Amino acid sequence: MKSKAEWEAQAVDPIIKKYPERKETFTTSSDIPVERLFAPDELDQTYEDKLGFPGEYPFTRGVQPTMYRSRFWTMRQYAGFSTAKESNKRYKFLLDQGQTGLSVAFDLPTQIGYDSDDPMALGEVGKVGVSIPSLADMRILLDGIPLDKVSISMTINAPAAVLLAMVVAVGKEQGVDPKQLRGTIQNDILKEYIARGTYIYPPKPSMRLITDIFDYCSREVPRWNTISISGYHIREAGSTAVQEVAFTLANGIAYVETAMKAGLDVDQFARQLSFFFNAHNNFLEEIAKFRAARRMWATIMRERFGAKNPRSWRLRFHTQTGGSTLTAQQPENNVVRVAIQALAAVLGGTQSLHTNGRDEALSLPTEEAVQIALRTQQIIAHESGVADTVDPLGGSFAIEALTDQIEEQAWSYISRIDEMGGAIAAVENGYVQDEIHEAAYRFQRELEAGEESVVGVNKFTTDEPLKMQTLKLDPAIEEGQRAHLAHLRASRDNSRVAELRGQLAVAARSSDNLMPLLVTCVENDVTLGEICHTLRDEWGEYRPS
Repeated sequence: MKSKAEWEAQAVDPIIKKYPERKETFTTSSDIPVERLFAPDELDQTYEDKLGFPGEYPFTRGVQPTMYRSRFWTMRQYAGFSTAKESNKRYKFLLDQGQTGLSVAFDLPTQIGYDSDDPMALGEVGKVGVSIPSLADMRILLDGIPLDKVSISMTINAPAAVLLAMVVAVGKEQGVDPKQLRGTIQNDILKEYIARGTYIYPPKPSMRLITDIFDYCSREVPRWNTISISGYHIREAGSTAVQEVAFTLANGIAYVETAMKAGLDVDQFARQLSFFFNAHNNFLEEIAKFRAARRMWATIMRERFGAKNPRSWRLRFHTQTGGSTLTAQQPENNVVRVAIQALAAVLGGTQSLHTNGRDEALSLPTEEAVQIALRTQQIIAHESGVADTVDPLGGSFAIEALTDQIEEQAWSYISRIDEMGGAIAAVENGYVQDEIHEAAYRFQRELEAGEESVVGVNKFTTDEPLKMQTLKLDPAIEEGQRAHLAHLRASRDNSRVAELRGQLAVAARSSDNLMPLLVTCVENDVTLGEICHTLRDEWGEYRPS
């Protein structure tokens, strides 16, 4: 059999002399070399050790034996804006269009624990998501949505325990046992310190809240994913694909270690851990990234933490297409970008998927943009054929070689983080942030130099004026929310509110699980801001060095 070197000498070299290749070297976004041809000699693996069968360790080929042949991924559209009433209308529209799960976006005051009438909320109410300062708002948000049938994903972190308590309370009002609730809270505070900034408390009490949720849900809400360990925002901040995998899994290691130190059995909570990844434009690298992450997490849970249950080894993840890849210039092109990214997520074995609207570089998405984004998923599911076989690109020389390379480089990062004392130490000393900033700077420099191309931005540009209609929000939203909260405060039992806030302050100083008390607080109309301010008074606020 002819070797690759012989083929290059006999067939490739004469052609290159006539028709030189576009670049001297081709690389992925993580600077992994992309060979002209991937061949068996690039691979260092045996099928059984590195790939195995779908649904079996090391899960490289998928977490379920039949994957999408049994059931498609959950199709979500991340949505939330204005008031709970307006967002509820959008959710019902999406469910009518065939969406199979809700994904809630909260406004900035809600994300950092302020009520709509707090001076810190001025000008931000309902802008980048829905305003949910009270149980009354959550009740409106979920009105007419059967919580025993529809899963609810919430992008909320520092006050995640409070929002989860609200969902539990609304479920009870609907007659839904907490054990029947299905959904996810993001609840990933480490990536907030790294890449996003919507933190409230210092790391130690923040991690205590997370382990309280792990413990509570393992007993009371067993079908709920207690954390969505997020690489998405790490990637949005400018990381490479390798860094996204490495830093996300390092954060996952920190959460597992913290929970085990608190006395929790790893097999008790591990099945409720989930992950959240980005999907960018480098199609082959993205597919390989998902496969590498799955294989690494299986190794981490089985070998590092000694988990015995194979379900504890599975990395289940949600994917969102890359917001930072979308352009305000020629925004119609974003439909194509989103389709490529969504296809990569499906070929990589995602369990759940959100596709961005074409207009999201300009504003919150319109109903038309959201419908196109959802239809993109439905066309992939029902028309492309890629869901008809499990891991259709498994065994591709290119995919397997890239999977190995991403895994090798990601392990190197995790080893460095371990040497520093773990993810929390690496965040506190700025290592992770510095690595991401350097990668983002390098990409921007290459873009400005023309070494990287973005169609419509630095290549194939036009001077045509923007014609796309964008979503406009009514500035009266904030005034309405203030009035709504004033009525709530006037009509509730304020002596009971004061009593519960006192109990919460005492509990915050103890080691008691806070979740049952938080459910009682929201059921008695203690607001999100009042709960978070009570905890701020006890724990303080995080201030980055």
